[in-house]
Amino acid sequence: MPKSKGGLLKRWLPPVLGGALAISLIFWLYRDLDLGRFLNGVAEARTGWIAVLVGTILLEQVLNGWKWRQILHDVKPVRTLRLTGALLAGYGANVLVPLGISPLVRSWLIARMEGLKMGTVLSTTIIARFIDGVVFALFAGLVAMAGQVPMIEGDLELGLAVAGALNFFLFGMALWAMYRFRELFAEEGPLICRLFDWVATRFRANGAALRRTLCAGIVWPRGGLHRGYVIIAAVAAKLVASSHYLWAGLAVGVTLAPFDYLFLMVFAGFSLVLSRFVRVPGGFVIGSALAFELLGVPEEQALLMILFNWMLSIILVVGFGLVVLWQSGLDIRRAQTEAANANA
Repeated sequence: MPKSKGGLLKRWLPPVLGGALAISLIFWLYRDLDLGRFLNGVAEARTGWIAVLVGTILLEQVLNGWKWRQILHDVKPVRTLRLTGALLAGYGANVLVPLGISPLVRSWLIARMEGLKMGTVLSTTIIARFIDGVVFALFAGLVAMAGQVPMIEGDLELGLAVAGALNFFLFGMALWAMYRFRELFAEEGPLICRLFDWVATRFRANGAALRRTLCAGIVWPRGGLHRGYVIIAAVAAKLVASSHYLWAGLAVGVTLAPFDYLFLMVFAGFSLVLSRFVRVPGGFVIGSALAFELLGVPEEQALLMILFNWMLSIILVVGFGLVVLWQSGLDIRRAQTEAANANA
């Protein structure tokens, strides 16, 4: 087989197989769906609660932007709405060019608009993501310890507790290592620094300068108020995210217990992470469908809640993200080029 064909097969076969598997799982989960009842649910959905859902989807992103502002504050104070716009632009570019480039796009935008080094801004986005991982792990532990997990064959509570503990350990250790070895990584002598510089030269980059810019972004707010705001914003964003299915449910006449919404967020979140590892798209949708089945929600209403949440999130993120990208002058062709370089 020619090398070019082999490369194309290697690139496209896993996502095609993953997509086929995802579609098969969704069809299997909703094999008994009553189409007439589903369509009636669409027609009778309460638009007021859908509007609230739209507002909370955007509020979650504003809270994430505010959290990023607190982390970035000692490097340079940046307006929350500008950071929120960069977040949306990153998500939008990632949907259009699915190579995991959202941190690079948002870092590039803020660095360009604020006169900062991209590596410095990128480090702050990594810190924000690790903090989100720690907070998510705490919510997973809370759900497991509260004993409000649906009873199924096997110990789901134990599984959530173990997954949460593993998440907490990994993200916590990553944060600790970033701050603990920040000064060491900026030096010239250690082996890891020399290896980093050697790899950087392979991509025609100045390794020493890149290390210094990355280390400049490994900061933690000196002010106690800003430190507290980082945690408050991370927790508030997760609580708002868990409320999305509350508003979607009220739109179709479904009300669950408070801890059920936290369970939905945690279960769907772990499903999303797992699906990325096995390269199966739609992890959030599949995880949500399984969670609703465990909670005993009728298929038609469950599918409506998932579609309202998922479709509105995609529309808002891609829509606002493309507007920000267009205003910044970063077109999709350039985003694809950056993605290819980053993937290499």
